[in-house]
Amino acid sequence: MNPKITSLLANLNDQLSFINLETDNESTLCERAIEVILKSIDVLKKVVTKTKFKTESEEIFFFKEIKPQFTSKLIYYNTLYKIEMKKPNGGNRIVKKYYNNELIKLKAFFDNELEFYKYYRSGSIYLDHKYFLRSKFDIKMSLDSYYFEADISFSTSHDFKVAKILANDLIQLYLENQLVVIENKDNGEKSQRKPNLKMIWTSQKVALIELLYGLHTEGVFNNGAADLKDIAEYFEHIFEIDLGQYRRTFLEIRTRKADRVKFLTSLNKGLLKRMDDTDDGM
Repeated sequence: MNPKITSLLANLNDQLSFINLETDNESTLCERAIEVILKSIDVLKKVVTKTKFKTESEEIFFFKEIKPQFTSKLIYYNTLYKIEMKKPNGGNRIVKKYYNNELIKLKAFFDNELEFYKYYRSGSIYLDHKYFLRSKFDIKMSLDSYYFEADISFSTSHDFKVAKILANDLIQLYLENQLVVIENKDNGEKSQRKPNLKMIWTSQKVALIELLYGLHTEGVFNNGAADLKDIAEYFEHIFEIDLGQYRRTFLEIRTRKADRVKFLTSLNKGLLKRMDDTDDGM
């Protein structure tokens, strides 16, 4: 892949991670995210229009694997913004019904695109030359009207559908998580089998905050869709600890003159040493 595109995608992911770290309000987060995504897509378009693909395989790879990574983010945040802006005021029952209706909309897209969904999810490639090459559309494939309005120098008949599939996965996860939150509020604290031992965080609080930010940045919870605030509250709950003004603590971590990720570095060194010691004992 073109190194400019690789750098552009990495930079976009970094910017979105930063926005998620620094923004609690859902609508503000979406607005900021959409702004940076649109700028990245504009740059991506300029790179692609100035660069000719060497082979058809290279072009297929870009429109099947690369461009949807940009476009899906735009679809996700734009849809999320609309969902939250249209969310009705009222009790949990009303909001729950609203979120369930949004899930029904996602299922409708899935049902309408079932054939292509199966093709894409199965990793098939036999129709890639029709789906992911520019100006190679087949009218018999029931194309959406948006394709004929799109810039054909930067679009194929199905790259947007791939992006839609990727975005819908995250939207579904978001909606399901919101329903779980409502359900837990209705039922009180979720009943579940509790472990015999209670775990208490006995290291420094700043170390837990460093770990919190590291895990959120890596996107290890809910396919990267989990909000920093939700993760922080979860940590506070399971460890029965008050993280206080953890955002301010993170700013202090960033201004460290020596090792800014002291705790994560220590974890890395400790685990590697444990592996080495285990290897030596074998």
